[in-house]
Amino acid sequence: MQRSGSSFLYIVILVIVVFLVWSFYSQRTESVTQASLTEVATQIQEGNVVGIRVEGDRLIVELRNGSEIISHKGSESTATEQLRELGISAEQLKSIDITMVQPPDWMTLLSAGGSILLVVAMFAIGYFMLRQFQGANNQAIAFGKSRARMYTGDQPSITFEDVAGVDEAQEELCEVVEFLKEPEKFVQLGARIPKGVLLMGAPGTGKTLLAKAVSGEAGVPFFSISGSEFVEMFVGVGASRVRDLFEQAKRHSPCIVFLDEIDAVGRHRGAGLGGSHDEREQTLNQILVEMDGFDTDTNVIIMAATNRPDILDPALLRPGRFDRRVVLDRPDIKGREAILAIHIRGKPLTQDIDLKTIAKSTPGFVGADIENLVNEAAILAARRNIKVIGMDEFQESIERVIAGPERKSRLISDEEKRITAYHEAGHAVVAHLLPHCDPVHKVSIVARGMAAGYTISLPEEERRLVSKAKLENDLSYALGGRTAEELVFGDVTTGAANDLERVTEIARSMVTRYGMSEKLGPMTFGQKEELVFLGKEIGEQRDYSEAVAQEIDNEVRYIINKAHERATDILTRYREQLDRIAQRLIEVETLDANEFVAVFEGHPNASPDAPQSTPSISGVKQPIRKPTLESPASSALDRPPAPAPA
Repeated sequence: MQRSGSSFLYIVILVIVVFLVWSFYSQRTESVTQASLTEVATQIQEGNVVGIRVEGDRLIVELRNGSEIISHKGSESTATEQLRELGISAEQLKSIDITMVQPPDWMTLLSAGGSILLVVAMFAIGYFMLRQFQGANNQAIAFGKSRARMYTGDQPSITFEDVAGVDEAQEELCEVVEFLKEPEKFVQLGARIPKGVLLMGAPGTGKTLLAKAVSGEAGVPFFSISGSEFVEMFVGVGASRVRDLFEQAKRHSPCIVFLDEIDAVGRHRGAGLGGSHDEREQTLNQILVEMDGFDTDTNVIIMAATNRPDILDPALLRPGRFDRRVVLDRPDIKGREAILAIHIRGKPLTQDIDLKTIAKSTPGFVGADIENLVNEAAILAARRNIKVIGMDEFQESIERVIAGPERKSRLISDEEKRITAYHEAGHAVVAHLLPHCDPVHKVSIVARGMAAGYTISLPEEERRLVSKAKLENDLSYALGGRTAEELVFGDVTTGAANDLERVTEIARSMVTRYGMSEKLGPMTFGQKEELVFLGKEIGEQRDYSEAVAQEIDNEVRYIINKAHERATDILTRYREQLDRIAQRLIEVETLDANEFVAVFEGHPNASPDAPQSTPSISGVKQPIRKPTLESPASSALDRPPAPAPA
């Protein structure tokens, strides 16, 4: 409406301008000769005048040559009388056709038209200003209204068929769908469906997608809003929007209200800088009140999603509010294969596409990662001017998504290339020989992203629990690159910076979190502290003495030194294989699993398909994953050497 009012004002202004321009030009004298009345008398005496048209005091004289001249007479007498006074005889006047024309009263018309236009213009301006004030007033009133977006369930775009890899969570939510479709079946038995369903999981696991699928399956309205949209700089706005949201939901029941990133307003109360009057806390209080205020016959289900359930207020999680908690974990190999099958719909693929192989090469990937992987494969195929997507594009996109594109144009010196080759060869040899390390699947010294080179190892099976022996072998594997530099060059570089960070983090976690220290025993040390208003972990509360802290440092140092000695012993005994692999990397820059084993055993020209002595080794490329404390990965992604200080 505001836009239509502005258009109306513009039209009125345009009409006024056109009228004024027309009136201005209408008053201008035509491009004819101006002459005095004496000159007109002279032309009559010479016989050059055919006729005279009298319009008020203006005389339009038509000459025999077809032209016209304009003259003006006095208003005290007629044109005939004034011409006679100038010596024109009656016979001469009879020979001229003199006509009288009543001229339009232009001044009167202009005056009346101007008045009318002025009134219209004032009305238009007043109307426009009134609309502006009303719009501002409406915006002020709407400031406290909910900004939730409502999607009708008539034509669902997402259903459970578009969700995969979260079978257990999907089964939990089937109860919600059934309740929304047939609430009478539950009411007759006295059953009460949970009022709130909290979706918890890592980013990208499909929490929002699953909520939309529930709405699509149930065919009911779906209100979607983010937790951050409740909070503004003005006090009380968040609580007002919460009230308005729940009022809309009651009017459209049965329906689903989805609060995405609820931790933005649902953090633990009393843990921030503000007092009890804090705006976020007031918003949370209103949410708690509204969820408790539902009638038993109000078919409105509240769904919320967060990846930080540990910081939510306990009042949100009590029975009667978000009493149903659905955990969305990272998908296993079967889940990843099912997610791949969904995302490749409608895409042209080659006949040799093996989704199981791709799923095996993407451990730790969530749904968002897999969607990005398929999209990158399609982009690579388009850039290569091919019409179908093949395995090469998928394998390249795995490394591209995680580590970035290859930087083959990067110029490095021969010495730096040699150091990088020995560094990656050290990782690969240690991983190949230690029993608890994952098999090596690719070694490369081609720079990719921020890495000067990388070694990839692929677990043979899904792993949830990590043993102490596995962690110790991973420490030696991570230190293999730095150890190779020490043995070959007698010096170390900054290329192992990322390895050292990982090694220190894993070793300290073994001592302080996993109880894997023989000296300190099965104990944990330190409690994680978190300031909720910052939303991140900022420190650790030390619940141990300085003497214990010294022992922890000694144990961490002992575990790392032991892993370093193990890597040194392996690379010293297998120095010949280390040199051979490094030299081969300098020549070809990249080795896959079978090529690596062939070079290690002294058969560099062996066929890639020939059987090898090591079991369960395939040529599938594995994405480079940063290790986590819960499940440390065995891949090595080295950072490029930092520039030397000036």
